[in-house]
Amino acid sequence: MVEQTFRIGLMFSSTGPYSTVAGAMLNGAMLALREMEGAGGQPRFEPVIVNPGGDLAAYAKLGAELLGSGIRHVVGCYTSSSRKEVIPCFEKHDGLLWYPSHYEGFESSHNVVYTGAAPNQHILPLIDHLMAEFGRRAFCIGSNYIWAWENNRILREIVNARGGSVLDERYLPVGETELSPLVEALIAARPDFIFSSLIGNSAYAFFRQFRAACRLRGIDQPRSMPVASCNLSEPELVEIGADAIDGHISSSVYFSTVKGAANDRFVANYAHNFPDRPQTSADAEASYIAAKLLTRAITACGTDEVRMVKAAVSRLRLAAPQGEVWVDGETLHCHLTPRIGRSRHDGTFDVLMEETSPVAPDPYLVRSWLPITAWMADAPALRRVR
Repeated sequence: MVEQTFRIGLMFSSTGPYSTVAGAMLNGAMLALREMEGAGGQPRFEPVIVNPGGDLAAYAKLGAELLGSGIRHVVGCYTSSSRKEVIPCFEKHDGLLWYPSHYEGFESSHNVVYTGAAPNQHILPLIDHLMAEFGRRAFCIGSNYIWAWENNRILREIVNARGGSVLDERYLPVGETELSPLVEALIAARPDFIFSSLIGNSAYAFFRQFRAACRLRGIDQPRSMPVASCNLSEPELVEIGADAIDGHISSSVYFSTVKGAANDRFVANYAHNFPDRPQTSADAEASYIAAKLLTRAITACGTDEVRMVKAAVSRLRLAAPQGEVWVDGETLHCHLTPRIGRSRHDGTFDVLMEETSPVAPDPYLVRSWLPITAWMADAPALRRVR
């Protein structure tokens, strides 16, 4: 019997301004494919790796090349701008993009499977936690693209409806690292918390510069002005550096310290395969989930034909590192388990709060937030871990 081989595209910017995160995502997808190699009687999956280098224009070109070569499925993209850049290409060629990143929502495409968190799975729990624990005065900062714009809009509308206020919003070009004016503005405003949607090198520079400026003024930054994010992960803590690594709040569906046998195996296998990147992350896990679901769906139906793969994946349940995960057949988003973490000196997170079971995706917030007062009354509280 001839072994079937299916080519899978992997499109991540392993160089460029957000290469730390994208490199972890590539590793997560590769780990899932390597695990399939040892499964007897299974199809063979051949990765075809392309690197856009963080250049937005390169995404559509490389996506078209992958699909034009006969590849039907691509796991890839980190930023929302890159995802939106390639979707028309996938719709034209009837390919399927497996998008493994938390994102701002308000999108649903028949040609995208979303394995990262939707807004009701990351920003809504974070807002609830921040306002309960720290106060009602927020300051929003972010990289100047759709991820920050939409997250800040959601936060602003909910905070205002709860009687709080957003003192200011500041946006910086992706990759910007001269942040002195922003740091001074934050110290002058003294918000109860800072919500950051900065990505890549901009985020790492901000954490370092803000902590140093607060320390010079005798300000206990994690207690007085905590920085919270929906995109801060373990590999990025290493990039921040030891002087500013601890005390940051992150909302995520996965941390490397999640308890459970599935995560223990994932962490050990990841460290074994990528010894230079020992810490796993939500981004690596989402890519791992995407590749696992994709390869299992292809195996189940015996073909990589898009329509059949979508039908097959909606019937699968995956014992993922974060817990059980499955795809909602209507929206092609995943059921995931929200958590709140706080960064530690050792480059990991303490899990402070978590849901007791996976939460259904709500990419347009139609169930979570119509009207907002109903969400405020009915939103399930996260279970406090410690």
